[in-house]
Amino acid sequence: MKKMTSMERVLCALSHKEPDRVPFFLLPTMHGARELGLPLADYFASARNVVEGQWRLQRRFGHDCLFPFFYAAVEVEAWGAKVIFTEDGPPSCGEPIIASPEEISRLEPPRARDSAPLLKVLTAIRALADRAQGEVPVIGVVVSPFSLPVMQMGFSAYLDLMIERPDSFERLMAVNEEFCVDWANAQLAAGATAIVYFDPVSSTTIVPPEMARRTGLPIARRVISKIDGPCGFHPASGRILSIVDDIAELEVAVTAVSVEENLAEVKAKAAKRMAVLGNLNGIEMRRWSTEEAHEAVKEAIFAAADGGGFILSDNHGELPYQVPFEVLEAISDAVIRWGRYPLEKEP
Repeated sequence: MKKMTSMERVLCALSHKEPDRVPFFLLPTMHGARELGLPLADYFASARNVVEGQWRLQRRFGHDCLFPFFYAAVEVEAWGAKVIFTEDGPPSCGEPIIASPEEISRLEPPRARDSAPLLKVLTAIRALADRAQGEVPVIGVVVSPFSLPVMQMGFSAYLDLMIERPDSFERLMAVNEEFCVDWANAQLAAGATAIVYFDPVSSTTIVPPEMARRTGLPIARRVISKIDGPCGFHPASGRILSIVDDIAELEVAVTAVSVEENLAEVKAKAAKRMAVLGNLNGIEMRRWSTEEAHEAVKEAIFAAADGGGFILSDNHGELPYQVPFEVLEAISDAVIRWGRYPLEKEP
């Protein structure tokens, strides 16, 4: 089989066919700063830095996507929140922008094209899409309306709101849905190939399946139906096995899989309705030897890559800053060694 471009390889896998080799997504959002020798705050201050960092990383490791995601808190930064930068981890939110449920009635969603933080991301998407020339997917990201309140008001206050203030909860979901659709479609218009819908609160790690089916999953269905391009579902390390059927009904192309779940079992349950992505342990990856990286890649490929419908990645959607470049190189080498179709399995 001739060598495919990353775009061809990913589209083939998502069609549940076997490409030339297993596609893999490294999602090293912060490693671009290390590649350029910049502190994280300086790196994320400029779209140009993110473009150059992500481009160099993709050229270096050969993974099958470009990932112009800055940091999750950029979405609440667009609502007026402050962002706190650290030396060796993802930027986080400052004080909640919603101090009490009464404030929700006055909320108005920001527009992506009017927001300086989001415009930086759109600039990066546009530049990477121009460089990629259709040969490498450019992956956009939105945080789901159901998960965004964790950053808008804090986890405990949000859980209280869900249970005790249903009217305020519905109002918050309405403004968040409007924002999420606008933000997703702005990224697609800028050149993103697809949108990853991050929704950890809908995972069964956070809420029971029955609650997810009453709240987060119907919200996901409404939002995804209004996004003008292909989408994937990502629970950001959360468990999904018991709601795989519900996720498949969202008509997403792919779902990510937690390291806490059996990759082969989730793929079998998805039953060609959607591909699966995962599920390398990003936390343990910080300490992997080359041999351990090869073994983890091989195990994931052997569990889920038969017949296509599989993209190798970490299970969270963002690699820790502490993962060494040597481990990323080992993952890339292992995919080349073990991921070529037809798969060469050990006896």
